Amino acid sequence: MAAPKKKAAGSRFEKPATSRLWLMYPPGLIQSPVLWELGHKFALVTNIRQASVTESIGIVCIELEGAPSEIASGVRWLRQMGVKAEPVELTALES
Repeated sequence: MAAPKKKAAGSRFEKPATSRLWLMYPPGLIQSPVLWELGHKFALVTNIRQASVTESIGIVCIELEGAPSEIASGVRWLRQMGVKAEPVELTALES
């Protein structure tokens, strides 16, 4: 049974948006529940699309859904935590 979607906060006039990002974790954050915190600190639905984790680096492709202001705040928070966040460039077939 799928979990219910969280209601996006932010302006009630903001249309929900979706953003895909590549996240690169430094070694000190690999064992931390960063994505769990992201989903609880911000009104965002997180969806892990792909991941590769070793002892020295974690690389995760994540999809974020929510108000654009919440996505921007969440990405700022990730970067403040030390996670590199870069947008995923989609090909014409994927978009």
